[in-house]
Amino acid sequence: MRFRATDTDDTIMTIDLKNRIALVTGASRGIGYFTALELAKAGAHVIACARTVGGLEELDDAIKAAGGSATLVPFDLADMNAIDALGASIFERWGKLDILVANAGVLGVVSPIGHIEAKTFEKVMNINVTATWRLIRSVDPLLTRSDAGRAVIISSAAAHKCRPFWGPYSASKAAVEALARTWAGESRSTGLRITSVDPGATRTAMRAQAVPGEDPATLPHPSEVAKAILPLVGPDVTETGKLFIVRKNRLVDYRLPE
Repeated sequence: MRFRATDTDDTIMTIDLKNRIALVTGASRGIGYFTALELAKAGAHVIACARTVGGLEELDDAIKAAGGSATLVPFDLADMNAIDALGASIFERWGKLDILVANAGVLGVVSPIGHIEAKTFEKVMNINVTATWRLIRSVDPLLTRSDAGRAVIISSAAAHKCRPFWGPYSASKAAVEALARTWAGESRSTGLRITSVDPGATRTAMRAQAVPGEDPATLPHPSEVAKAILPLVGPDVTETGKLFIVRKNRLVDYRLPE
């Protein structure tokens, strides 16, 4: 399968990820949960990471029911040493990593910048930015050992819109995209391909926290986003360093301010 900007929702795409190893963070619910499930359905062995053990166990049951396999790794991304150890453990067991989906993140609070407590701002930056960098550092050598390493970094339109009262989250997602673009440039001469993803408003717990008065039934289910992400991790993907907008179903280039 080759992803094309003209692909539509009714296009049938078959992606074979048999014998590939995929790591998904924030896999106990929402976009991470359903992305992990789609990867497993496509044949990948999924290393599922999250804080919530119960959610991971539910995912494991769903993956097994679909005929797939998973390794559960319950830990908090705030534990930077655990992120380092994760990379080492993957190397010891599999010797490589084929797919990374860096999905885990936190919203923080919706509040004027001047009213945000330092500990809240620091937590958002620590989980969304520092942990993502630490994860990249931990698995980059593993992805380059793959014949077709693929990394998807979940971002948000907030990185560009800078919506009032969303300061910490917007800043963190802009930083995450900068990391992804830099990483893509550094690895362009290798087989590794990196894509940032803007899922758009999705029926998740984070969205409910951010916009409490919104009717969730009006939003796409996270399983729809997962299906849109799947083509980005196939071995024949050639693009790197771009942003995939799920609502538009296409890759876009970054531009300098005008």
